[in-house]
Amino acid sequence: MSTEIEKIISGNQKEAGEALQVFLENNAKVFTFSELNKNDKRANLWKVLFDFIGNTEASHLHVSCLAAIRILSREKTGLNELLTEERIELLLQHACLTNNNVNQNAPKDYDVAAEALKCLCNIIYNSSVAVAICSKNKCIAGIMDRTKQYKDPKLPMDIKIFDMKILFLITALCSEVRPRLKEELHGLKYLIEILEYMIPNCDQDKNEHNSDIDGYSNKSLSDSQIDLMCEILKVLFNLTVHTDKRSDIDEEEEAYYMHLVTVLRNLLVSETQDPNKRLELHNHIINLLTNMPNSCYKELIVPLKENSNIPKNLQYEEQNMEAIYQLFLFLKTRFTNDVTIKNQQDLLSPVLTVLLKGVNSSRIIRKYLRLNILPPLRDVHNRPEQGSTLRNHLCRLLTTPMTNVRDLIADLLFILCKENVGRMIKYTGYGNAAGLFAQRGLLGGGRPGEGLYSSDSENSDTEEYREHKHGINPVIGCYEPPHPSPFENMTEEQKEYEAMKLVNLMDDLTRKGIVQPCRIGEDGRPQPIEHVLQLQESLPQQIRRNISQDDSDG
Repeated sequence: MSTEIEKIISGNQKEAGEALQVFLENNAKVFTFSELNKNDKRANLWKVLFDFIGNTEASHLHVSCLAAIRILSREKTGLNELLTEERIELLLQHACLTNNNVNQNAPKDYDVAAEALKCLCNIIYNSSVAVAICSKNKCIAGIMDRTKQYKDPKLPMDIKIFDMKILFLITALCSEVRPRLKEELHGLKYLIEILEYMIPNCDQDKNEHNSDIDGYSNKSLSDSQIDLMCEILKVLFNLTVHTDKRSDIDEEEEAYYMHLVTVLRNLLVSETQDPNKRLELHNHIINLLTNMPNSCYKELIVPLKENSNIPKNLQYEEQNMEAIYQLFLFLKTRFTNDVTIKNQQDLLSPVLTVLLKGVNSSRIIRKYLRLNILPPLRDVHNRPEQGSTLRNHLCRLLTTPMTNVRDLIADLLFILCKENVGRMIKYTGYGNAAGLFAQRGLLGGGRPGEGLYSSDSENSDTEEYREHKHGINPVIGCYEPPHPSPFENMTEEQKEYEAMKLVNLMDDLTRKGIVQPCRIGEDGRPQPIEHVLQLQESLPQQIRRNISQDDSDG
C-alpha cells in the first residue's frame, strides 16, 4: 500500500488518480491504517486529499478523493488533530450544505455530494471535534433547508438518507442542538411532513410526483423509503426524548405530538415490499412512541368507516384496531427470536412500554389487548409459563432477573386484569405474580384498581375452566390431580413429630441466616418474623382473604 500512498502524496494528478483507484479497491473493507503512523504519512495524505477536493481543476478526482477520506475516517487515530473548520467547511460545500438558497442547495454532482455526506457521517461519528464544529456551523440549517426539496423525485434517495444520518448523529452526540433544531429550525414540523408525504395511500393532498415518489408505487413502501423513514424516526426520537415526563407541554406542542402519533399509526398499517424491513420500521416507530405523552395514544385508534372491509379481528367497539394489532404482533414476533437475559431489555422493553402506556390511556385499547393477550382460559392443565402463546411467554418472564422487563410485564398483565388480584392469579398463578403483589402490598389480597375501571364485568369462564376449577392449584395456576395425603395412615403423634421436625429445620435455617421466613403484614407486604411458629398466627386469615378474591373474567 505504501507505493500508492506515496504516489497520492506526490501531488501529481495523473499518478494520484491511478493510485487512488488501487487504494480504494484494496481498502474497501479496511478500518485501520497503522502504516500511516510513520513519517507523518497520515497528515500528509489528508493534506493532499483536501488540496485535491479544494481544487476545481482536479474535479475529476473529487469522487475518488472523497471516497479515500471516507475510508480513512473510519479510524479514530489522530482524527481530531487532522480536522479543522476549513476542512469540514470544504466537505459541507461538496455536500451542498452551506447555502441557504434552496435552489443553490441542490447538488449538481450527486456522486460528489453523496461521497461528501458519507465522509461527514464517519467524521462526526468518530470525532468529538467534528461534532462541536458541525453543531455550530451551517450543517444543520443546510440539511433542514434541503428537506424542502425532498418531494423532488430527481433528488436521489441516498442524499436524503445521509442527510438524516448526519442529523441523527449530531442530535445524538450533542444534545444542545436539539432545542435549536426543534424550535428555531422547526425540525419537528418539517420532519413529520416528510414522513406524512411518503405514507402510501394516506388521506392527504398529493401532487403528481407523490403518486409514484422515487419511482416506486404508492401502494407499499419500498426498502429505500423505509431506510429514509427509519433515519427520520431516529432524529425525531432525539428531538422528543423525555417528552412523556414533562409537565410543561403547551397546547401547540401537544398538537404536534397528536399529529405525529396519527402519522405513526398510518405507518404501522402501511404495506411494505420486504417483511424484514417492516419489522425494522415498526421497531423505530415503537421507540419513538415511548417518548409520546399518554394523552396522544388515543390517536392510534380511529373510528371504522362505513362499509369498511377491515377484518373482524381488527375491529372493536366500532373502532379500527389495526395499529394496536400490529403492536401486538410485533411483541409476538419478538418471542420467535431467542430471548435471553442479555437481550430482554433491548428486545422487549420498548414495545412493552408502548403497550403499557396504551392500556393506561384507553379503555378500548385495554379491552382489545386483553382479548388478544389474555383470551378466555381454556388450557387449564398446563402451567401459565408452559407453552408458546403470548400469555405463556409473558408469564415466564414474570420471574426474570431483569427487573425492568419483569415489572413492565407484571404491570401490563395486572392492568389487563383490571388490577384484580384474583383474576391475575387465575391467568398467571400466584407464584409468578407474587413479586408484583409484594411490591404493591397485595399479598393479602385487595383490589387497588377499584373505581378506575368500568363495571361491565361478565363471567366469561370457559367450559374447560368451569369443569376443572375445583382442582386448580392457584399457586401454580393450573389443574393439579388429587394427590394421596402424606398424612394418611399416620397417627396424631406421628403428624406432630413430622411437623416439629419441619419447624426445627426452618428455625435452624433462619438462625444461620440461610433463609428469612416472613408473614404478610397488615400493609399486604412481607414482614420478617422472629420465629417460624409466628407463621401459623396469620395463616387462617390469609387463606380467607385469597379465597374471597373475585376470579371472574370481566
